[in-house]
Amino acid sequence: MLTASGTATLEAALFKQPMVISYVLSPLMKKIMAWQSGQDKPLLPWVGLPNILAQEGIVPELLQEQAQPDKLAEATYTALNDACYRKQLQQRYISLHQALKRDTASIAAKAILQEAGVYAG
Repeated sequence: MLTASGTATLEAALFKQPMVISYVLSPLMKKIMAWQSGQDKPLLPWVGLPNILAQEGIVPELLQEQAQPDKLAEATYTALNDACYRKQLQQRYISLHQALKRDTASIAAKAILQEAGVYAG
């Protein structure tokens, strides 16, 4: 799967799908973002949520000048056809999914009750 950075990358990871992340900003948008953030480059070396959450590049990111058709095709072909890579990636996705898994309803209910003064917790 070829995807842009954003929520779609996390969704693909949670569905255990191989992917290649690609994104290209126009020169004007790059300047605006640098101006707004006050920095020339991002704080993190990744843009995809799976890589950010894993704190390493578990899926390839081809950004800006690297986002060339031949490189995108090669990375996507590998992601879809290399069985060893896919198996290793699925294990990383499972670990990532387990790290994110929370009983959100209970956590939210406890927070609400605590804020209301009903639950001391």
